[in-house]
Amino acid sequence: MADSAFDVIVIGAGPGGYVAAIRAAQLGKKVAIVERENLGGICLNWGCIPTKALLRSAEVFHLMHRAKEFGLTVDKAGFDLGAVVARSRGVAKQLSGGIGHLMKKNKVTVLMGTATIAAPGKVIVTTAKGDEHLSAPAIILATGARARELPGLEADGDLVWTYRHAMVPVRMPKRLLVIGSGAIGIEFASFFNTMGADTTVIEVMDRILPVEDAEIAAHAKKQFVKQGMTILEKAAVKKLDRAPGIGVTAHIETGGKVETRDYDTVISAVGIVGNTEGLGLEALGVTIDRTHVVTDEYCRTGVPGLYAIGDIAGAPWLAHKASHEGVMVAELIAGLHPHPIKPGSIAGCTYCHPQIASVGMTEDKARAAGHDIKVGRFPFVGNGKAIALGEPEGLVKTIFDAKTGELLGAHMVGAEVTELIQGYVIGRTLETTEEDLMHTVFPHPTLSEMMHESVLDAYGRAIHF
Repeated sequence: MADSAFDVIVIGAGPGGYVAAIRAAQLGKKVAIVERENLGGICLNWGCIPTKALLRSAEVFHLMHRAKEFGLTVDKAGFDLGAVVARSRGVAKQLSGGIGHLMKKNKVTVLMGTATIAAPGKVIVTTAKGDEHLSAPAIILATGARARELPGLEADGDLVWTYRHAMVPVRMPKRLLVIGSGAIGIEFASFFNTMGADTTVIEVMDRILPVEDAEIAAHAKKQFVKQGMTILEKAAVKKLDRAPGIGVTAHIETGGKVETRDYDTVISAVGIVGNTEGLGLEALGVTIDRTHVVTDEYCRTGVPGLYAIGDIAGAPWLAHKASHEGVMVAELIAGLHPHPIKPGSIAGCTYCHPQIASVGMTEDKARAAGHDIKVGRFPFVGNGKAIALGEPEGLVKTIFDAKTGELLGAHMVGAEVTELIQGYVIGRTLETTEEDLMHTVFPHPTLSEMMHESVLDAYGRAIHF
């Protein structure tokens, strides 16, 4: 049987894969994309998008309880968990369907099935109708990642959940333990805590949100505790005793001692592992390090014609990084000369309450790298728009190289900072200095004015605080 010939085969239709397919098609390539589950991948179906829909419901619920502050009246504020989840699933379904439309629009051939790379340039796709044999000089791996599970803490979908179980909860937890305080753990902790669960977050490192700037993480922790969360740092869950229909007893080690605490639900959010199995990568000679494919700055695997993008290719594990890599690789295949990705100019966003966003170096990392730095800060309480919104808790922090004025990093915690951070991302991409930012006129009244004031503060020129 003759192979179906293409110019590019993309394996995985998440935010990296489907974007790579579209860009390659735009550049005149004949493209096939293989997906084993849902178009849009984890991001659209079980990650970024549906969690934001859940968190939006929690935000509205939180505001309902604050109605009196705004001169409003809300009687008997409550929620229907099933309806909250149904809205989230509806949002995911709408966007996943949109990806199908984009594939048709760009004449990308879609195959639903499981792919194996049989040899360089050769892919076998196992579908419901049998095996399909494809060939192409360029193959892009975009198979993503899944939740890491630690021995003894494996999810069962009943008492112990992964993020996928937490997105379609079978019940509203009463006493919830979240293991891990990265973006996934904190977002679910924030959602369930706001909806009324007695929530505990446990982190093995010396502070929650360990990849964030220490000052920003401390500010967020203060707000989480104020909201009723229990935060346990430098702690580890050593064992879970499960009693079906009753709950879980967690054996928690802190300070060299082990104590037990009872919960009805546990969410494990201890990282991810790359989806590298079953693809035939070992036989091809692809290097895999701790479940992730090793690539160069252009996402080349070292095997001619084989590329890896997104979560399978390692940190940062962000959908927007995957999408940008997809465009870069498609353009590289088409003979263009794209710029490589700069991880230090990719923003990280966490959609808890309060939100957290950052780009570039933290203060500690800037100092460790040998920079003589200037640090600026501006609190939300000094901003008119934040006060008007009823969101006075937050902080914008900027870090500059004292000698050159280079913007080394920016870090924020507070309302809508995930929307604000892109201003600093653009600044880093354009190699902006403090002078450029100081001379930029920010509109009033907006939260973005705090970005200006933080820059001014780094040089002793803040106006409003």
